[in-house]
Amino acid sequence: MTRRSRFLSTLALAATVAGCAGDGDLVVDQGIGITASLTSCPTVGIPDYTGDVTTFRTAGDSTAGNIDVTGAITNLRHACDESGEQVYTNATFDVVARRTDVRGARQVELPYFVTVLRGGSAVVTKRVGSVTLNFADGQERTSASADAVSYVNRAEATLPPEIRERITRRRRAGDPDAALDPLADPEVRAAIQRTSFEMLIGFQLTQDQLAYNATR
Repeated sequence: MTRRSRFLSTLALAATVAGCAGDGDLVVDQGIGITASLTSCPTVGIPDYTGDVTTFRTAGDSTAGNIDVTGAITNLRHACDESGEQVYTNATFDVVARRTDVRGARQVELPYFVTVLRGGSAVVTKRVGSVTLNFADGQERTSASADAVSYVNRAEATLPPEIRERITRRRRAGDPDAALDPLADPEVRAAIQRTSFEMLIGFQLTQDQLAYNATR
């Protein structure tokens, strides 16, 4: 389903996020960089250009013949508990990696970030971890698993009752506002944006690595 020099600049290239909504959630995408739902759980996804990483043997040479290790995030899964005052989300994912020189045993660490955004742009929290990959002598490919957690204040992630009512109220043919889209109301849109949270996971890339991903 579904780092930007403010985050790419650190999240400038993350305008599109693949997120997931649960069964029964109302998903709202109004082209303003957010996806909101009537759940308090954040959407979880991988920002554009941060799901892969490539390292090179010699700095400054990004040709294919100089590639050392490549890695990719896959099998991103998450579970959310919104029963308490803090909405808790746990995400797990796998990292698959390949090296070009298979001589000798080798251990490689790839850093990744976990960030929570509010309203599509405001960074609430950011943490950096790393996943350790072990290659045996002669082994070209390997994988490892990692996990990440986030907390979001439930009150901040909950739409006010009057806004929820405007969105979900049944409208009958002939009603004065039957043909009006409630999401076109600036007040409703602003409320959705304020209560929209995203949990984003990706490799903690250098500017050169991010540029390589964006242009290859």
